Amino acid sequence: MSRISTRFGALQTKGRKALIPYVTAGDPQPSVTVSLMHAMVSAGADILELGVPFSDPMAEGPVIQKAMERALEHHVSLKDVLGMVAEFRQHDTETPVLLMGYLNPVEVMGYASFAERAAKAGVDGVLLVDLPPEEAEALIVELKKTGLDIVFLVSPTTKDERIAKIAQLSSGFIYYVSLKGVTGAGHLDTEEVAERVNRIKSHSKIPVGVGFGIKDAESAARVAKVADAVVVGSALVKKVEEHAGDADKIQEAISALLREIREGIDAVV
Repeated sequence: MSRISTRFGALQTKGRKALIPYVTAGDPQPSVTVSLMHAMVSAGADILELGVPFSDPMAEGPVIQKAMERALEHHVSLKDVLGMVAEFRQHDTETPVLLMGYLNPVEVMGYASFAERAAKAGVDGVLLVDLPPEEAEALIVELKKTGLDIVFLVSPTTKDERIAKIAQLSSGFIYYVSLKGVTGAGHLDTEEVAERVNRIKSHSKIPVGVGFGIKDAESAARVAKVADAVVVGSALVKKVEEHAGDADKIQEAISALLREIREGIDAVV
């Protein structure tokens, strides 16, 4: 059983929901990332989602696009991100780490090499935004050899037949994108989220996490009522942008927001 599945199992036993914060690796500079990962765990994160910088992040809104640009100014690569995870693992062997990114860097490294190096570094799973499940078999084979999970996205427009396919291939959890559009956009409709999460759960027994549109404790609490995990991204990355010149202030701002969100989630479950 992977660290991701183990963590969800432990939370379910306690009647709690997972808090999954996202930050872009190497933003605003590489030296900030590992200490920020530890700070997020201390602030209540259950699983960490680490963005791999990419030059054409098609699913991202302006906030995360700018974060990737800042990281790429320091030439942060997939290899560098694996190094950050390995450094994080020197002091934390329990918190699951999910890499979120795009297929090209993985293809360049090679599926087998990526799976081996990611597992060795301490990565627990991957979510590749532009990898459709129909084309994922070769990568899944290599990930299974090293015990890594693969997480797929379900959108508000995904049909039941495709949800069933995604449910069959996904491991760790399924990520429901609660809004149409890019990260950081739109207004969250909790009733619609609840209906879609229930539909996903009719096809799968693994947890469902919800992301996009969760910006504060109030929106996180509403999602926590209907999902197994709450994913927070753009709101945190915005804090990095606001305090890009001061690593301590980045940690303080993100930790403060995560603690508020953690309290909001725990108050309703």
